[in-house]
Amino acid sequence: MSARQPDISHITLHQNDLPDGLDLGTMVAIDTETMGLNPHRDRLCLVQLSSGDGTAHLVQMIPDRPGGTLPPAPNLCHLLSRPDVTKLMHFARFDVAVLQHTLNITVAPVICTKIAARLVRTFTDRHGLAALCRELLGVEMSKQQQSSDWGAQDLTPEQLAYAASDVLYLHNLWDRLENLLHRENRRDLAQACYDFLPTRARLDILGYEASDIFSHRS
Repeated sequence: MSARQPDISHITLHQNDLPDGLDLGTMVAIDTETMGLNPHRDRLCLVQLSSGDGTAHLVQMIPDRPGGTLPPAPNLCHLLSRPDVTKLMHFARFDVAVLQHTLNITVAPVICTKIAARLVRTFTDRHGLAALCRELLGVEMSKQQQSSDWGAQDLTPEQLAYAASDVLYLHNLWDRLENLLHRENRRDLAQACYDFLPTRARLDILGYEASDIFSHRS
């Protein structure tokens, strides 16, 4: 099975915000690219979005000057915080934390395909997006650009295709996983986890990412 790269003609790149009037529906697949894995240190570089129709919108976040702040992104912030739009992510804990910390919003409601996979695919520890797409959808995703420089001013076609691939398959993946959640009678449990994600992200930003505040041990 060869790796599949999205057609870049189906990818639209924006700078610093979504355009006025863009309607992506009531469930939007979302992912982020950052300079690293520490939201306090590593800035947000790219936000990827897809309505599940085979197209992707990528928002490149460019500081007003080197080391400066990001310009306001009112349309993106509105979408991410709209209570009538479900945000579909894979490992939402990280993306929600980065978006909430950077944009000073609450990202909700959220669905996470990684949590769903962990709840119903207990026979394996392979819960990464590439593994799930391969096993559940028959799609082989390329990960060659995973560690590239997302802070570059000019992103390459290969970077754009890689970034888009992280959202283009999430709707189909969620359809498969939600059926498994219902089959195993764990859909309500998954929803309780999803409802907690914005708070879990705030705890991570406060430094509680490793410690368990529910634990009896001090």
